[in-house]
Amino acid sequence: MSNVGGVDRVLRFIVGVALILVPFAAPAVPALAGLGNWAWVIGAVGLVMLLTAVFRFCPAYVPFGVNTCDTK
Repeated sequence: MSNVGGVDRVLRFIVGVALILVPFAAPAVPALAGLGNWAWVIGAVGLVMLLTAVFRFCPAYVPFGVNTCDTK
């Protein structure tokens, strides 16, 4: 059962990849240097977003009945 549609999927993928890179870029970028261990939490959120894009299913959508997928 899919509940993540095309545009939602692409945005999740792009943002997910960007967030995964945060922990690795944080030490080199002064604006991100103060994140400390939070950078890894942000990276984990990015991993979840990437996985929901790949599997086209978001568990957080279920309780709210959200479905951005066009298929019937």
